[in-house]
Amino acid sequence: MQRVRLTFLDHLIKEPVIHQLGHKFDIVTNVRRADIQEGIGWVILELEGDDDEIDRGLDWARALGVRVDPALGDLIEP
Repeated sequence: MQRVRLTFLDHLIKEPVIHQLGHKFDIVTNVRRADIQEGIGWVILELEGDDDEIDRGLDWARALGVRVDPALGDLIEP
């Protein structure tokens, strides 16, 4: 499992990026925290799947213009 923070700007906020990430790649996505404001949004995701597949999915998201960072700190635990 990997935890990442995805940051979306402008037009990407309304795109179904997380949905596509789970369907284009063999990855299970779990939203742990998110926020959307004027012109920017972010989400902290848990990603489950093969590490290579997760890397492919995150590379795809970066190519769309999504910023991908490791998720650190303030996470709500189950």
